[in-house]
Amino acid sequence: MDAELNKLEHQVEQIVGLLESCRAEGRELRTRVARLEAENRTLAEKVRLATEKLERLLEQLPES
Repeated sequence: MDAELNKLEHQVEQIVGLLESCRAEGRELRTRVARLEAENRTLAEKVRLATEKLERLLEQLPES
């Protein structure tokens, strides 16, 4: 009986450890996603500005 309880206790401890690891990984992933989304917005703005600048330059070219 004691052996079974010890085994069960060990299994519960393993499950709790896995749960804590999953929670930590989830927090890290949410942080990474937020950082990448911010970087994506920054890059999208740079592309938009570059596109506008290129369009203005193209408008200045003489017609062929």
